[in-house]
Amino acid sequence: MSDPFALDAGVRDAGPRDVGPRDAGLQDAGLHGAGRPRLRDLGRAIGRFAPGPLNAITDVAGVRVGHVTLIEGERIRTGATAILPHGGNVFQDKVPAGFAVLNGFGKFAGSTQIAELGELESPIVLTNTLATGRAIEAIHAHVLAQPGNERVVSINAVVGETNDSRLNDIRAGRPTVAEIGAALAAAREGPVAEGAVGAGTGTVAFGLKGGIGTASRRVPLGGAGEAMLGVLVQANYGGSLRVDGVLVDTRATADADGSIVLILATDAALCPRNLTRLATRSFGGLARTGAALSNGSGDYALAFSTAGCLRLTPGRRAGTAPFGGLGNDRISPLFEAAIEAAEEAIVNALLAAGSLEGFDAGRMRPSRFEGLVLPAV
Repeated sequence: MSDPFALDAGVRDAGPRDVGPRDAGLQDAGLHGAGRPRLRDLGRAIGRFAPGPLNAITDVAGVRVGHVTLIEGERIRTGATAILPHGGNVFQDKVPAGFAVLNGFGKFAGSTQIAELGELESPIVLTNTLATGRAIEAIHAHVLAQPGNERVVSINAVVGETNDSRLNDIRAGRPTVAEIGAALAAAREGPVAEGAVGAGTGTVAFGLKGGIGTASRRVPLGGAGEAMLGVLVQANYGGSLRVDGVLVDTRATADADGSIVLILATDAALCPRNLTRLATRSFGGLARTGAALSNGSGDYALAFSTAGCLRLTPGRRAGTAPFGGLGNDRISPLFEAAIEAAEEAIVNALLAAGSLEGFDAGRMRPSRFEGLVLPAV
């Protein structure tokens, strides 16, 4: 069976061809925030580890990202972002995963099964709060349509969310199931669009326009070789913004509440327990940006490994082979890299976002949030 959303509902395939208001899932090198600089373009670098070639989560081989962006009229500013751990059938070829919560004021579908089994068996979708159920439906349709899944009767769909109602009429029922499905169909390897795209279209952070951001690190593991680690964030939270430890005057009253979802991918052979530990370390990067970590914040991190030796195929799940993976004594550099990449991904999201006008659904009035501008050094 083919993907049910590849040509659905007039939503164009978000491949590397064109950009439209309902289609910004493009994996084109020129689409980082519509030409706005990333942190390293300004001569700034965070941490001691070098980034991968793209400085993106897709530097981890096989990882795919797709966006659908909805900017329509005066009120719709939302979308969806899909992250696939590999290009195959994730349900049949599961990957080890770990999940962490810093403050649980939010909704993260599929998290309890990941915590229990240490497995990721579906694509990950990020979207707005009230679209969580529709995202689950879209994942179900995507997975059930894949060859080899004809007898599948249960799917642990994984959906993270933040509330984009400060710029978006979140009550309007967008994105639809079909639009979220288009983000899944659009997922590609290569450069990742950042800023006000996909699930970051309507997000706000530090009183500024938030968004989607990404970064990566090449991590030497001593005698165990080198690993790649990538982070993608949906930034929609508050606090007092800091960039590499320096306080930034945003000239705005930043709401302390809000949420962030951090997705970490690595090709290091990590067991679910150590992937949970890795996910937890990404909150160090969140703290370094000046996050308030308030009562109303939902802070979630999910980490998965693409290591082929750890793929949880049906045969391996039925067997008793011992787990082989990177030992505890080798993992500290990955922890440090997770902090670095998370911080840089957040700053990249803010830099790429630009300014945006929309509709505050809670106050029922127009709204506008400015983009972050930093000087080059």
